[in-house]
Amino acid sequence: MGTEIEVLIASDGDPTDLLAFAEQEFERLESLFSRFQPDSELSQLNQAGRRLVSPELFEIVQLALAGREATGGRFDPTVHGAIVAAGYDRTFDEIEGTARSARPGGACGGRVQLDPRHGAIELGQGVRLDLGGIAKGYAADRVCALLSENGSCLVNAGGDLAIHGLLDGGSWPVAVVRAGEPLTLELTAGALATSGTDNRTWTQAGRSRHHLIDPRTGQPAETDLLHVTVAAATAAEAEIWAKALLLAGEHPAAAEADARRIPCVLVTRDGRTRLEGGLE
Repeated sequence: MGTEIEVLIASDGDPTDLLAFAEQEFERLESLFSRFQPDSELSQLNQAGRRLVSPELFEIVQLALAGREATGGRFDPTVHGAIVAAGYDRTFDEIEGTARSARPGGACGGRVQLDPRHGAIELGQGVRLDLGGIAKGYAADRVCALLSENGSCLVNAGGDLAIHGLLDGGSWPVAVVRAGEPLTLELTAGALATSGTDNRTWTQAGRSRHHLIDPRTGQPAETDLLHVTVAAATAAEAEIWAKALLLAGEHPAAAEADARRIPCVLVTRDGRTRLEGGLE
């Protein structure tokens, strides 16, 4: 998934088998959701336009479309064309530090039709899906749920983090990056996710570009927020709202988080940190 995976298990026994299982499950989910693997289920769907899919791919696309509806389109799984046009057309390890040629922007908001009766997904003309961050959140949620049968655990997929149970009877301390000293959140349930424009960058036609597409413009997002961390019931949900609030900008994001009671940390480009949505 192009990121480091961290798995913590609070167990009196040997966790070796559990850690191996977690690694295998992440690899299996990547083989379903990756847009970089030509034989992945997602790549095959993008190529064919309609396909019977696994329950996991159907569920994650369903979650992504619900997120598009809830956020008014700020979160959108149909950004594939836009992100490729912006230069992110291969894995980040392959594009990091390279200069990319300019391309026309890609349209977002395309039609995606779910057929629950047959377990199929149909894409509109020219529409391709990129599951990006929500795939990491979904995978963290799933692996955490599977490991929870063995006790307390924390699963962190590149900042998309889910927990089950408590650590030695207390909370899980999670550091959130900000200007100056990190801010530590005490997580007792649910999940966290962070979206930001300060990593995964490259140069295209002399301009610095990043991987977070604003579906309203089809271009890398322009926002006065550097990154946003959201707490939610699941990492997939937290991922959706972290991106949506980032795209909203500081003041609209703070107002929306408070109105919706979305606990979040907003870090502005000028180095300020705001706790919103009831977070204290």
